Amino acid sequence: MTSNTRVVVIGAGLAGVRLARRLGELGTPALLIGEEEHRPYNRVLLAEVLAGRYSPEVIALPAPAELTRARVTGIDRAAREVRCADGSVIAYDTLVLATGSNPVLPPLRGLFTPDHELPEGVHAFRTMDDCLGLSKAVRPGVRAVVIGGGLLGVSAARALAVRGAQVVLAQQSERLMERQLDPAASRLVHRHLGDLGVEVHTECRVRDVRCVGGAVRSVEMADGYALDADLVVLACGAHPRVGLARAAGLEIRKGVVVDDELRTSDPHIHAVGDCAQHDGTLYGLAAPAFEQADVLARLLAGDAHARYTGTRSLTRLTLTGDGSPFDLAAFGETEARPGDDVVQLTDATRGTYRKVVVRDDRLVGGVLVGELGTVGALARAWEGAEPLPSDGGPLLHLLTNDGGS
Repeated sequence: MTSNTRVVVIGAGLAGVRLARRLGELGTPALLIGEEEHRPYNRVLLAEVLAGRYSPEVIALPAPAELTRARVTGIDRAAREVRCADGSVIAYDTLVLATGSNPVLPPLRGLFTPDHELPEGVHAFRTMDDCLGLSKAVRPGVRAVVIGGGLLGVSAARALAVRGAQVVLAQQSERLMERQLDPAASRLVHRHLGDLGVEVHTECRVRDVRCVGGAVRSVEMADGYALDADLVVLACGAHPRVGLARAAGLEIRKGVVVDDELRTSDPHIHAVGDCAQHDGTLYGLAAPAFEQADVLARLLAGDAHARYTGTRSLTRLTLTGDGSPFDLAAFGETEARPGDDVVQLTDATRGTYRKVVVRDDRLVGGVLVGELGTVGALARAWEGAEPLPSDGGPLLHLLTNDGGS
């Protein structure tokens, strides 16, 4: 790629900022377009801002040199231009979509006002504006209902409880964080939230949001039971933002389809991060977004051999409350299949739980709760996918060696 080629990146989240910064370091500056008024920030840490541990400035990302604040409304692939809401037009030679994802808003009765807005007191939890709105509304004793018991819902419930809210978490499936954790680890998360005063209801479907005068007053369950609520937090997951790509005629499945060079169906347009679907997979996590950005930066800066072949990513969560931090990490397959070997260690006194799943002498997944001194070594063994020694000794050592913790 020649140095006068214009690279334009739409989206100033983790993936877009990482790509623009890497390109700058490699001598191929890019124009980054972001629509939020805030400085680019690390969305992974929004719950820490809500909990009052960090100010918004602390989670700000170092912005690249060229950052334009605008909302892109359309892509003209023939002219290689993007159109913005303020009427401006930006030309590109190579365009990168890093548009991220939107919160899933569940189909609940009463969720929207006649103007298609969320009622007062009902908040998504995806952006800095969402976080600041919640921070302004939360106060000791406020009654908060968090809908969704995945990673985001657990983080939001913990943050609200730390701020003194009376929190109820409603999870539709049978346990918390069921996508990442096995039942035993889920129970430990459930217990930790309970210790913080969070009331957790699993197998509990919300049916209705009740409002008076445009403000939320209660949440009704499918069985007719109503929870009083001054605040409702929607933490029901996210879906890729693909509206621009779809309107431009790019191939879409769940996300924007990309190949190993992170190219879309238009060779002049690439996609990275939450909006990109590679080899059938949508990641929605920070580590794959960073890896995709790094690979694409090398490609666009002239490394013809750079390829993205997928990411084996680890989920990590630290819950801090009045007592000691509650750490957990999960990777790969945390549930065993018939024929798998499972090594499991539990220490009720120390509140630790460790489990790994081995298949055909290879580590295929694990979950750790409590002290995470072993997580680095286990993750490296998993990522390397190398056969484990048959005597099992080194694996037991990996599980029990706390790395000095």
